[in-house]
Amino acid sequence: MARRLYWLSDDEWSRIEPLLPKGRRGARRVDDQRVISGIVHMLRSGARWRDCPTEYGPYTTVYNRFNRWSRQGVWLGLFEALTGHSGVWGTVAIDATHVKAHRSAAGAKGGPSRKPSELRAAAVRRSSTR
Repeated sequence: MARRLYWLSDDEWSRIEPLLPKGRRGARRVDDQRVISGIVHMLRSGARWRDCPTEYGPYTTVYNRFNRWSRQGVWLGLFEALTGHSGVWGTVAIDATHVKAHRSAAGAKGGPSRKPSELRAAAVRRSSTR
């Protein structure tokens, strides 16, 4: 089965290349276009970072770059350059209502009840003998 990998086009790369951080100290960065393509692929697929295809480089490099640039706010500019929208909305509502329940709250012990309902019990004619 052929892998469906995502690669940034030359047009997309030309739009985001000027927005990349420059002049960082430390070790020389690996190919930005390959790593960013890997990050976009992983975000689109929803898979674990550990499952990143090796064509994008080591998964730790892909994850660390995403994580570091997320903290620095680099991705907002990159996504806006790629999609035309920053992905940030002014108003968002999320409903997180939940109720804690005991693990056995789904049903009672002993199976179905043998006790008749009140309506049926009232309709049954009572006998005079005990």
